[in-house]
Amino acid sequence: MSQADEMVTFIQEHCLWQFFSRASDRESNINGVLPLAFKIITGEPYKCETPDERCHFANANRLAAQMKSSLPWLEGLTKEGLADVISGAQGKLENITVKHSLNGELNLPGY
Repeated sequence: MSQADEMVTFIQEHCLWQFFSRASDRESNINGVLPLAFKIITGEPYKCETPDERCHFANANRLAAQMKSSLPWLEGLTKEGLADVISGAQGKLENITVKHSLNGELNLPGY
C-alpha cells in the first residue's frame, strides 16, 4: 500500500468532512483541508479569513495532529515528499468520494 493510499484509508476512517451531501462541498473540503494540513505539518504560514477557511483550518488542525501520531512515516518525508503524498491523497479522495461515488444525490440541484 502506498503512503497516499494509507493516508486516504486513515482519512476515510477518521474524518467526516469528506462525506458532505453535495459534490461541490466534498471537493471544497478535500481541497481546503488537505493543503492546510500540509501547511500545519510543515510549519508554513497560513491565513484563514473566511468562515469556510476557518472551518477547513479546524478540520486540518485536527487531521494534522492525528496523522502525526498515527502515521509515523510522515516524519521521514521531505517537504516535497509530503506534498506528493498529500496531492496523491487528494486525487484519490476526489475519485472515491466524488467522481466514482454511487450516491446519485451528490449532484441534485435542490439538495
